[in-house]
Amino acid sequence: MKSPLLTLPGAVPAEGVDEGVAAHYGDLFREQRALADGTGFVDLSHRGVVSVSGDDRLSWLHLLLTQHVSDLPTGEATEALILSAHGHIEHALYLVDDGATAWAHVEPGSQGALIAYLESMKFFYQVEVADRTDEFAVVHLPAGSIAEVPEGAVVRETAYGRDLFVPRADLESYAEKAGPAAGILAYEALRVEHHRPRVGFETDHRTIPHELGWIGTAVHLQKGCYRGQETVARVQNLGKPPRRLVFLHLDGSEVHLPPHGTEIHLADDGADGRKIGFVTTSVRHHELGPVALALVKRNVPVDARLMADTTAAAQEVVVEP
Repeated sequence: MKSPLLTLPGAVPAEGVDEGVAAHYGDLFREQRALADGTGFVDLSHRGVVSVSGDDRLSWLHLLLTQHVSDLPTGEATEALILSAHGHIEHALYLVDDGATAWAHVEPGSQGALIAYLESMKFFYQVEVADRTDEFAVVHLPAGSIAEVPEGAVVRETAYGRDLFVPRADLESYAEKAGPAAGILAYEALRVEHHRPRVGFETDHRTIPHELGWIGTAVHLQKGCYRGQETVARVQNLGKPPRRLVFLHLDGSEVHLPPHGTEIHLADDGADGRKIGFVTTSVRHHELGPVALALVKRNVPVDARLMADTTAAAQEVVVEP
């Protein structure tokens, strides 16, 4: 779905999964600084929007999600995952309930598969699941923003800012009032800075929540059964995850950032060393320079010097080994 905000001055379209919104509006670092200062907004209208209504919505979602949502207070934001039977991450939902409907935004294009799964699990529960992507667009206001929130908009308020579910027909008029636009690259740079994982970037077909630090934030350990819970409990109580998320400071003399999937090896092993991980997201940050998130094997020493292909990298621990 192509955003009408791509007609704003300087807009350069994003590519890949974020196609449909602007990568930037001509000045990546200025846009990052604006968001860090609490001004401007980010067009996330390419993300999927799913709603669940009905009297049983929270108790039903509680059975399916990794998060404790049966008593979710109205207006309180939360994150939740849907796992496979083997505990691998399939979906991340960014949730809020407005008192009558639970709203979630999800990765672009993933809402169809998510809704198909939810529909298959309805049974006798009084719930209605709907794809609202054509009707509502997600807009992000950074932490500290004093931008006006449209009357009646559903709001997810988090430590990182507010996600608004705005009627898609009102997106252009709201953008005129919300301050300078920032592209998805600025948003991603701050996401990496805050070590926040994203499905499809920090995950592959075998990622479990422990590897990304999602235990406690998106996975509740004292709730009832859900698909994949056995793996979560076993790793939590009896073992360690096979990999761990790290934050990388990359060599700033390199012109190109190592893309997603770039192999990581130990610097001491040389260019032909064995693979011990891969880059998940790399960005240029307005203060930190080139940085990245990566998944590495759990037993990689925390003080080991790393190489992302030919780019030197120093690691910071995100998930403890």
